[in-house]
Amino acid sequence: MDRGRGRMLPLLALQAAIEFYRLERKPPVTAGLLAANTLIYLRPSFLHSILPSIDEVWFNPHLILRHRDLKRFFLSAFYHVGESHLVYNMMSLLWKGIQLETSMGSAEFASMVASLLAMSQGITLLLAKSLLLFFDYERAYYSEYAVGFSGVLFAMKVVLYSQSENYTYVHGLIVPAGYAAWAELILIQIFVPGVSFLGHLGGILAGILYLRLKGRYSGSDPLTVLFKGLAGALSLPVRIIRNFFRSRQRRITGRGTVGGSHTHTHSGRTSSEVWRCQACTFDNSGWLSICEMCGTDRSGNGFSFSSRQSLDHSRDLPLEELRRRRVERFGR
Repeated sequence: MDRGRGRMLPLLALQAAIEFYRLERKPPVTAGLLAANTLIYLRPSFLHSILPSIDEVWFNPHLILRHRDLKRFFLSAFYHVGESHLVYNMMSLLWKGIQLETSMGSAEFASMVASLLAMSQGITLLLAKSLLLFFDYERAYYSEYAVGFSGVLFAMKVVLYSQSENYTYVHGLIVPAGYAAWAELILIQIFVPGVSFLGHLGGILAGILYLRLKGRYSGSDPLTVLFKGLAGALSLPVRIIRNFFRSRQRRITGRGTVGGSHTHTHSGRTSSEVWRCQACTFDNSGWLSICEMCGTDRSGNGFSFSSRQSLDHSRDLPLEELRRRRVERFGR
């Protein structure tokens, strides 16, 4: 496989880092797809013995149907023949994936990508077999070898622009957004005749089919439910740890408010984990026995001499002065 000189992959990494950095919520499925395609292309040593070679995964309709080779059917989409092929597809995936995943949600986006992958490959296989049976196009399409994620990307473009009435640029031409995928199919075939026409066409038809099926089915599809369940199971330990630290933070925080609307008991304490000072009406944490604002003892009866002095003085002091003394007392 021709690796080129490795000058384009750093640009892809930089662009991906910029796009993900500016997003408040990072799209994990898009990031995972980018990483998977790139790692399969680079074939690092720890994956080299696991990953099949490109010769074992070429999408070839004849071999897939003859040997019922599901490995070729599914894995061929994640392989690329060169660095420019990979970078072009991944830049397109980065742009489309961010928009679709942030609007749909990660579980539904993952379900859509899986569905589009299976449908685009299946439609391409069906088209190749049909051309062989009805037009005897064996050499041109049925025996064709192809790899790459572009079929799924064409399907994603159909979904992305399905509700748009605007215009968009396709290789320098302004076209209606709803026809962008068709325009790109023709232009790519003109300028890069060696690409898989059936693979791209199968992707467009898969996108149209997905939208039709989605329009007839109102609830969540089974794949979305499955991905949501997996995401929930994987994120459960993180949520438990996060809630643990949040609960500890709530228990040890000693901040209060002045003049809150808590329900009181006869002893001057609130029904929640705070108590109100009788001297300055400051609501204190239930863990404290002395008012943070004026230093008055928590008990409604039996103030110490110093607490009584503080009470007498605090009643004559304005609120801002009480706050200033609190800052001086506790250093915060």
